[in-house]
Amino acid sequence: MRRVSKITAACAVTAALALTATACGESSTEDTGSGGTIKVGMAYDVGGRGDNSFNDSAARGLDKAKADLGVETKELTARTGETPADREQRLASLAEGGYNPVVGVGFAYKDAIDKVAAKFPKTTFGLIDSVSDKKNVDSIVFTEEQGSYLAGVAAALKSKDGQIGFIGGVDLPLIKKFAAGFQQGVKDTKPGANVQIQYLSTGTDLSGFGAPDKGKAAAKGMLDKGIDVIFAAAGGSGAGAIEAVAAKPGTWAIGVDSDQAKDPALTKYSGSILTSVVKNVDTGVFELIKSVKDGKPLTGTHAYSLAQNGVSLTTTGDHLKDIQAKIDEAKKKIVDGQIKVATTL
Repeated sequence: MRRVSKITAACAVTAALALTATACGESSTEDTGSGGTIKVGMAYDVGGRGDNSFNDSAARGLDKAKADLGVETKELTARTGETPADREQRLASLAEGGYNPVVGVGFAYKDAIDKVAAKFPKTTFGLIDSVSDKKNVDSIVFTEEQGSYLAGVAAALKSKDGQIGFIGGVDLPLIKKFAAGFQQGVKDTKPGANVQIQYLSTGTDLSGFGAPDKGKAAAKGMLDKGIDVIFAAAGGSGAGAIEAVAAKPGTWAIGVDSDQAKDPALTKYSGSILTSVVKNVDTGVFELIKSVKDGKPLTGTHAYSLAQNGVSLTTTGDHLKDIQAKIDEAKKKIVDGQIKVATTL
């Protein structure tokens, strides 16, 4: 087993956007195709496959592994309001079933993975958006602030009056990374611009990730104040913000995690989505699975940065076409180290 620290700026992440309001109970999907040589267990957070955001990004990595590597899979999804013990049991059941690796999608699995990994030392675990010090865990994290910086550049260039908004699901460290990078990108591009930052819930109240009505209300309040570009890093609540923006011509929404302009549930609003800050969770998931199949399991902390396209901006709709050169210039400066992006406000 090899322990690796990959690429630049491995960041300890303590939160994620994996929560939406759509799940009503634990679900399970199993594919035991005859060609599989290893069995992969995937434990999604609330919302699971089909959330068109964070969980789906992880699912794409699993699908690629099924197609390219012939692995067998089992997928379990968290339910709303469950206890930490429920997460531990979900991971343990996969490990007991011979699934290796076992992947926990989102920060909420951190404590459970710490406990279960210690009980199953021969199983490799993947932890997305948080960091474990257990020797058999691959901690997969991202430089969200770098992608958010580029979104800030785009927002500053597209805003008519420099009045820009950021809606965070919960005031957790990960969401503050998005906010910090976004604000810096705006200010570096248009120093006189103003960024209003609002969170939908605080502390241990994670409801801000799964309340589209709250996202819509927050966005409407910003729009009423003259804000014309809004970036929502708020999980399922972001759909409400996008809906509010689409109702006001001449304003832009910025999506998160997946290309939300391609989200079937948001199709009618796609013309108002300027871009999305994407975290390519699928890359980390696929690389972990391949490493286990190859007999050289990745462990340690892997930080997927802008330089690796671990984070990026989508170009669906060609809304960035007139400013792409300036975005590319900012990206180069970040990759080259000329711009250091803040992770806290």
